[in-house]
Amino acid sequence: METRTITVIRGDGIGPSIVDAATAVLDAAGCGFHYEYVEGGLAALEHTGELLPATTLEAIERNRVVLKGPLTTPIGQGFSSINVSLRQHFQLYANVRPVLSFPGTKARYEDIDIITVRENTEGMYSGQGQVVSDDDMVAEALSVISRGGAERILRFAFELARREGRRKVTVVHKANILKSTSGLFLRVAREVAAQYPEIEMIEMIVDNACMQLVMRPEQFDVIVTTNLFGDILSDLCAGLVGGLGMAPGANIGADCAIFEAVHGSAPDIADKNIANPTSVILASCQLLDYLEEGAIAGRIRAALRTVIAAGKHTTTDLGGTASTTEFTDAVIEALSAA
Repeated sequence: METRTITVIRGDGIGPSIVDAATAVLDAAGCGFHYEYVEGGLAALEHTGELLPATTLEAIERNRVVLKGPLTTPIGQGFSSINVSLRQHFQLYANVRPVLSFPGTKARYEDIDIITVRENTEGMYSGQGQVVSDDDMVAEALSVISRGGAERILRFAFELARREGRRKVTVVHKANILKSTSGLFLRVAREVAAQYPEIEMIEMIVDNACMQLVMRPEQFDVIVTTNLFGDILSDLCAGLVGGLGMAPGANIGADCAIFEAVHGSAPDIADKNIANPTSVILASCQLLDYLEEGAIAGRIRAALRTVIAAGKHTTTDLGGTASTTEFTDAVIEALSAA
């Protein structure tokens, strides 16, 4: 494949160890990437006084493709969420969270294959209208849904379904109560769905969607929804396949994309070489798919499947005793044997 430079943010806590695992796997798969390493989060704050230094933003702007470990935003110190800031700065309007069953994870379900597509820049996470009264008795925030934003994410979901040969898109909403915001989202969904007659559209209220995901997850294929609902549902979906350690995420805009582990930085196990790197390895597979290198991504996913199913070199969260390094080496060995 063509040599390409990608921006890498190793992140905080366990981030450096799991991101290094992912780049080692990418190298072993023959990707030939050049990595431009930049800082974000607590590491950047310590070295530069900023959570997102200008040099980091410039590197993302320059390379347009990013592999990112978990970043920590200090709580209660006036800092805005780093992830939200990145999404808004680069207009990464689509959050894509696939979950896929891997034998050997001891998850509650088998044969799960669901993609959650979440609007990433509007809704309750837009940051608009956040006010707390002087006496700390009343707090307010605005949820803003635009027709343009709704149509953009809905079309993204239906195009993804068409491209991947999926047959159903479930639009999750709360239009029975939130008649303005969810109502607009649902009306636009019906308009967009009419342009994709080969794909079945299901309308589902969010609370019922949560129940159905627990009771009969096999009925879901692609889910598309607004920001807050998507944040909650995508974590629920991760629980179906073994937890956040098995769940990658992509944030995609018109000409820029960030691929990441979706879990936190887990500072309690940082530098202990015991973290499961699967989430960020799978995120690197999403990155390869984005660059139209699906064959390489498929080889890496197959290697992961082999190692996890065998159970000899899995990390503690998967029921094994292997270190991050041992797990990564086993994946690389499976790649070379394929």
